[in-house]
Amino acid sequence: MSRLQVVSGKGGTGKTTVAAALALALATEGKRTLLVEVEGRQGIAQLFETEALPYEERKIAVAPGGGEVYALAIDPELALLDYLQMFYKMGGAGRALKKLGAIDFATTIAPGLRDVLLTGKACEAVRRKDKAGRFVYDYVVMDAPPTGRITRFLNVNDEVAGLARIGPIHNQAQAVMRVLKSSETAVHLVTLLEEMPVQETADGIAELRSARLPVGRIIVNMVRPEVLDAADLELVRSVPRVAVAKSLSSAGLGGARRGGNAERLVDPLLTQADEYAERYALEHEQRAVLAELGLPVHELPLLAEGMDLAGLYELAGELREQGLT
Repeated sequence: MSRLQVVSGKGGTGKTTVAAALALALATEGKRTLLVEVEGRQGIAQLFETEALPYEERKIAVAPGGGEVYALAIDPELALLDYLQMFYKMGGAGRALKKLGAIDFATTIAPGLRDVLLTGKACEAVRRKDKAGRFVYDYVVMDAPPTGRITRFLNVNDEVAGLARIGPIHNQAQAVMRVLKSSETAVHLVTLLEEMPVQETADGIAELRSARLPVGRIIVNMVRPEVLDAADLELVRSVPRVAVAKSLSSAGLGGARRGGNAERLVDPLLTQADEYAERYALEHEQRAVLAELGLPVHELPLLAEGMDLAGLYELAGELREQGLT
């Protein structure tokens, strides 16, 4: 299992929820996981029902079996200050530059540098060891930018080529890429069983493969339960309306006379069945598209009660049962 798990997906697919559930699943049985946020949305804090995350690693959950989940919201300005101190011993001078606005200017004018800092911090956590020589974290899970930007975000070596061809920035980018393009990393894409998210997932996989970045798995989120199968739907289409009304009446849903309760229920029920049949066909078409991409596909259910902390643990259990850990 790769130690850096990157989770991306089209906006609205629930990639942050999946990343959080994956971090919990990986931490089961005494493991330690770091969940990293790079977009500044504080989505992780909301999911775990805790206060906004600072720029420091903080324990936010305990997984089944005693494992621990830590979280970190990476601030590119503060990451740059760390970088200046690490490579140039400019701790005090860096803070002075921040007050002058130079740090914000640097991370804004050079987006490639920003991505190096964000990915570099995550990769540093992957490589970090304690005094006994053991990895501090068993796994690092990154809630990454959306699919449309993920390849450029991860391919930091190309991004900094125009900034620095030699020196510490270049060396840092090279070190990051050695992790990102190795078996230590897996990039998972989250999608829904809908045409646009599936197409964006297919495009994202093609871009990642073209950049030689390691694609992991496809995670289909918010899958609705299958109420009727293909045989049931064919039966609904072929049964006469009168027979449906009689069945409803025999079930105690109104009299069989014309205009009775059972008769009035027939049209709404058949309309609902038609709508379900259309969605059923669409979802099966999208499953076929995903199957052609040649990656393991996992499905997570739509939680009827909505997403809360209990739901997050439920999804983590689903991921473990499906062998994602």
